[in-house]
Amino acid sequence: MDEADTKLDMNQFTEKGHIKVAPEVYHALVNGKAVVALESTIISHGMPYPQNYETAKEVESIVRENGAIPATIAILDGTPFIGLSEEQLKRLAILGRKVQKTARRDIPHIVSAGGNGATTVSATMVFAHKVGIPVFVTGGIGGVHRHGEQTMDISSDLTELGKTPVTVISAGVKSILDIPRTLEYMETQGVTVAVYGSNEFPSFFTETSGCQVPCRVDSPEECAKLIDANSNLSLGTGILVAVPIPKEYAASGKMIEEAIQQALREAKEKNVIGNKATPFLLARVNELTGGASLAANIALVKNNARMGAKISVALAKLRQASPLHCWVPETWIESNAWGHHSGLAAHGRHLNPRVHKLSEIRVRVLWYSRYPIRIQLVR
Repeated sequence: MDEADTKLDMNQFTEKGHIKVAPEVYHALVNGKAVVALESTIISHGMPYPQNYETAKEVESIVRENGAIPATIAILDGTPFIGLSEEQLKRLAILGRKVQKTARRDIPHIVSAGGNGATTVSATMVFAHKVGIPVFVTGGIGGVHRHGEQTMDISSDLTELGKTPVTVISAGVKSILDIPRTLEYMETQGVTVAVYGSNEFPSFFTETSGCQVPCRVDSPEECAKLIDANSNLSLGTGILVAVPIPKEYAASGKMIEEAIQQALREAKEKNVIGNKATPFLLARVNELTGGASLAANIALVKNNARMGAKISVALAKLRQASPLHCWVPETWIESNAWGHHSGLAAHGRHLNPRVHKLSEIRVRVLWYSRYPIRIQLVR
């Protein structure tokens, strides 16, 4: 498929109210190339302009340098976008907190009202899964808030991981949260939690938390196999791969913890609750640490982007090597739930039943819409 074909295909996705996939992202998905989803809340709510704009561009550049295509996700004027132009990134960065922080529950409202939404982990996972992006990079996920056993303040990121098969690459959960209870909740949700290069779950700004995990991965290839196994078994759950912050960027654990405790007290006094709590706490911790926490945050996001791109590339290579996995656009097959075909074009090649010793290729549609879909070929 050449560039002209991609642009022609993209015309199908310009109707108001439908998801718009950037041509570069669409072309990569159709051809089985590595794509990494990126959230937009970190741009609008994570740091001030122009630092947020420069960081967003740098993160996308890191993804490209490591062989994958970045797909920053946001809702602009009521339309979900998968992959933003430089102009759209800048607009999102300038608008900042005027853009609504958008989780799964907020998507219908933002779209129907024609508003602007910066996607959180949960909303980004929703859209990434809809267009077939299996790997998503962020800084840290939400979780169970401290004293969550009393307030029931639990991030929708965790329930999304329990029902959406997207792998999230992060530095763990934000350190303002209750890490042990967050890990317990993910176990309840059936979420596989792996740590890259360690048996101990990281604590966002620092490499350790004192919490052990049963799954350790030591290479992008091991991560790819883990993701592929989860997909092949159709478990329907996400995976969290926690990547410890590099030692040279790790902030002082004691200084960060003291700042967190003070910020928590202030949030309680000011009755800061709900989706306003995390932005308030992170901003206050940054102020109390003299900017050290924000610098560490930016460093870990870049490190996660580097690792996420490598994992995405390894996964794309693994799937391209197997004739039983491919990504195709809906227009290439005619099927509702199950279909039978004597051959199927994918990744620029044709699977010949005679060559692959298949009397028939059975196509199971795992996700179906107007966008690229995941299919599984069953002997």
